[in-house]
Amino acid sequence: MTLFENQTDWTTNLDPLLKKYKGKKHPLDYENLYQLMVMVILSAQDSDANINKIAPALFQVYPNLESLAVSNVDALIPYISKVRNFGTKASWLLEIAQELKEDKNIPLTMENLVALKGIGRKSANVIMREMKAPAEGIIADLHVIRVAPRIGLISESKDGNKVEKQLMQVLPKDIWGEIGMSISFLGREICRPTNPKCDVCPINNCCDYRNLKN
Repeated sequence: MTLFENQTDWTTNLDPLLKKYKGKKHPLDYENLYQLMVMVILSAQDSDANINKIAPALFQVYPNLESLAVSNVDALIPYISKVRNFGTKASWLLEIAQELKEDKNIPLTMENLVALKGIGRKSANVIMREMKAPAEGIIADLHVIRVAPRIGLISESKDGNKVEKQLMQVLPKDIWGEIGMSISFLGREICRPTNPKCDVCPINNCCDYRNLKN
């Protein structure tokens, strides 16, 4: 059972969160859609900080899909060898590059993004949000999976797709594009796994965790 009982309540209670984080750039330090797509794929089960660290050298050699499409696994791996599951991700990136051929062909719809190797709904939602494409879902990364149930918005689940589905059922569509990343930023900065900073949380007045703690 959540604290929120209708869409008006959700919109009202989450508005301070949206005001704080709406439009804030994703922590991945990308410069264009091509870089964002590559970095999102590499960041799966890895940290944004690690991907940011290896990205400059990678993009110096592979500045676009055209350069990536004519490469091979052995040539690519040295630039991503510090990334988790680098072998599999190298194959994904090369397959995408050979399929799309040019940066201008990178899609910005859910259907076409998830058809690419290494891109699931979470990654697609991130790419679409950063590129300001119309939202077709809600970002449900590890921070959202942890924080959304904690504040009482949805029931707990470790499955990102299930979390996203729950959020889409309870939140109005006009905030889908920003609310996932806003909750993610809340989890990164304030609603930490241990010792959350409840006193400075913009939605502490309507949080299950804060109310139960007190």
